[in-house]
Amino acid sequence: MNETTQTQGTLRSEARIARGALHRLRQDLFVGAFAFRPMPPLEDAKVARWVPWLPQKMRGWARWLPHSAVGFFSACVFLGTFGMVYGVGPLRGVLTVGLCALLAATPMLTLFRPVGAYWLSLGAFVVTLIGASYFDTHGMDPWGVVFPTHLAVMTLVVLRTRPRLAVEMWVVTFGLGAVVSLFDGFESSNWPPVAVFSAVVLVSAAAVRAWREERRQVVETQTVTQEERSRRTLLEERATIARELHDVVAHHMSVIAIQAEAAPYRVENTPPELATSFATIRENAVAALTELRRILGVVRSEDPDAFVESDPEAPQPTLATLDALLTSVRGAGLTVEAVITGAARPLPQGVELSAYRIVQEALSNALRHSPGAEARVEVSYVLGGIGLRIVNGVPSRLAKPSPGAGHGMLGMRERVQMLGGEMTADHTEEGGFEVVAFLPVTSTAAGEGTA
Repeated sequence: MNETTQTQGTLRSEARIARGALHRLRQDLFVGAFAFRPMPPLEDAKVARWVPWLPQKMRGWARWLPHSAVGFFSACVFLGTFGMVYGVGPLRGVLTVGLCALLAATPMLTLFRPVGAYWLSLGAFVVTLIGASYFDTHGMDPWGVVFPTHLAVMTLVVLRTRPRLAVEMWVVTFGLGAVVSLFDGFESSNWPPVAVFSAVVLVSAAAVRAWREERRQVVETQTVTQEERSRRTLLEERATIARELHDVVAHHMSVIAIQAEAAPYRVENTPPELATSFATIRENAVAALTELRRILGVVRSEDPDAFVESDPEAPQPTLATLDALLTSVRGAGLTVEAVITGAARPLPQGVELSAYRIVQEALSNALRHSPGAEARVEVSYVLGGIGLRIVNGVPSRLAKPSPGAGHGMLGMRERVQMLGGEMTADHTEEGGFEVVAFLPVTSTAAGEGTA
């Protein structure tokens, strides 16, 4: 009983596998066989990699090189088979010309309807087999030009579609060829070696197609990973900026709350409506401070920068503490000088903090990537804002691999864009590096900073 049950289960499994194979064969070779699937031209990156010596004006034409190669092959097939027309009658000549044209068109058709091109090529091969059995084909040997063309068509179809079509087309081609030869009595010793050679060619084409598909998926995965990494880096920098600006906003909200609470006591006989308004202002300011603390708890994270203050309760730095930063940098081994031009004046806290962080990050990059170089910090107080220029010279020794996350330049740009300023960062002609930024300050903001 157990053996019978096992046998029945095995038969069901084999039947299920056979049904699955037939279903895939039907989906691949019959459903939508003549669907329009044009092959796109080459990408510009591939053209530049394959023919870098080609002039720029001609690279647009080079994108159609695969199409041109297939078209040239089709022309060669037609010229190679057209000689069969000579010496035959008019009717057979017309039929032979039609067969030659069909055979030559199938490689070109693989560029637009690959599976349909296979069926037309297979039909031409079968017709040639039948003709070789019953008629004088005047040199139209099915194993001469016809089958090599059919094999080329199958190879192009595999390269254009999917690897498993190699097995399916091989089985259909040689199965149908064997049936036709059996019924026509056409015996040929070419079948075994041709079948083996065709299998090797198609398997190789399938391997190339599978490798290309795997490579494309790897490139797509790397692209998505890089985009995700860039997006995560941007969010981390914005969270850092939000955390640092929390103290600036909290300071102003605290001042509003204190003044709203003290205002009623500065006026005798304060009207109840005015006292209620001041109380509402204070309540809203306290609620805003509570929300700020809650947001700070969400975005707070450990800062990997070596120069950021570790005390979370410490006030945010400003340009007034720039000397302390320069002293710390000099202690780390970087020779740096500071030049301040213009009349130093108080600026809005957000501008002061951003300017300090830009100088800090630029000097930190100089320490990492230009060891032994000299640096110069220029701070210019101008009418419309403040200008920064941090430049370092050529390193005197090789830089060690940096364990940093590489977010510094992105963070500086985010700060400058947040304030509506401009920034450039590039290598100097001497081989060093230069960061130039301008942070605008409106008259209203300047007045608030002075207050």
